[in-house]
Amino acid sequence: MRNRMLRTASALTLAVVVAMSMVVLVAQTPSGKKALPQTTTSTDAAIKAAADTFKAATALKNYTVPKTPWGDPDLRGVWLTATYTRLQRPEELGNKAFYTEEEAIAEYRKAAESDAEVDPRTVHYDWKEYAMDAWQGGATPNLRTSLIVDPENGRLPALVPEAQQRRAAAAAAARQRDPMAGIKTFGNLYTRCVLGLGAIPLVRGGNPGADSAATAAGVTAEAFFFQSPGYLTIVMQSNNDVRIIPVNSPPHVPGQVRQWLGDSRGHWEGSTLVVETTNFNNKTPATNFQGSTDTLQIVERFTRLGPNTIRYQYTVTDPKTWTRPWSVETTMPRVDPSMIYEFACHEQNYGLINVVRGTQIREREGAARPAGGGER
Repeated sequence: MRNRMLRTASALTLAVVVAMSMVVLVAQTPSGKKALPQTTTSTDAAIKAAADTFKAATALKNYTVPKTPWGDPDLRGVWLTATYTRLQRPEELGNKAFYTEEEAIAEYRKAAESDAEVDPRTVHYDWKEYAMDAWQGGATPNLRTSLIVDPENGRLPALVPEAQQRRAAAAAAARQRDPMAGIKTFGNLYTRCVLGLGAIPLVRGGNPGADSAATAAGVTAEAFFFQSPGYLTIVMQSNNDVRIIPVNSPPHVPGQVRQWLGDSRGHWEGSTLVVETTNFNNKTPATNFQGSTDTLQIVERFTRLGPNTIRYQYTVTDPKTWTRPWSVETTMPRVDPSMIYEFACHEQNYGLINVVRGTQIREREGAARPAGGGER
């Protein structure tokens, strides 16, 4: 038993080392050294390129999926998780599940142009200055009016009473504190450089024009897929989160073992890799998708549709949060060349430390003043 455990641990370690060595970390090109492509400087050029890619992928039929040297369907490469398609269908669209091709391109254009706008008050969140907006990274239009395909109305199912109470309590607690007053109340593991923006599921829905990286349509949105015999390793650009997924392997780890990104196990169904992830934790601050709990289960399906497209599907189940499971379907375009950028977060957390320290000083200054508001 111990020898088997040691062999498994060695295999996992090797998979991480090889995967990380395959990831090319590149820095921003110094100004003046190389001209930027039009697709990162012109929304018109980017929209035309996205529309052409979308049309080519839609027209491709009877694609033969290539194989790895050991015979598995080949998913290797860097795939873009950015999208302008909303998670939930806008209510005004009713039961309209699909756009026409022209409508899809028009919706993409509207979202890309909104994303490219700059508000001078939030210029430090102008992602396009670093070519990080979705329209600059290769996001494409989508015929679907929402990522959610089940329920048929394209909307999230109703929350169970327990989840309603949980969210109401969290909202009430948030109103009672300054979220910048201290590390314990600064409940954002992304800001604290502990985790990325979300390694599972990979595609969560676009929000063009968002000021926050957590809700933007395409920020650090690349996923590097590395395959080795018996494993798929996914390295996210966002904080370089890593998922090591054993394929055709033993069952999940014991139920008492809980992890930030859950415990993933995969198997092949023809050319589709099916990955079931369980054993999520429920620590505070919670990071599980859409405020779910430790009973969360996510089943993902990865299918190569063409040389530059993966169909990505997933089903979310959490009886402590929703009244029924719900499912998503979308596509992820390939990013060339196959590299991801270094994710430096913020140096030594100085930015966070200074924000918290300044807020605490203001709190002490406020407490030192008399009730009437005058100076002592």
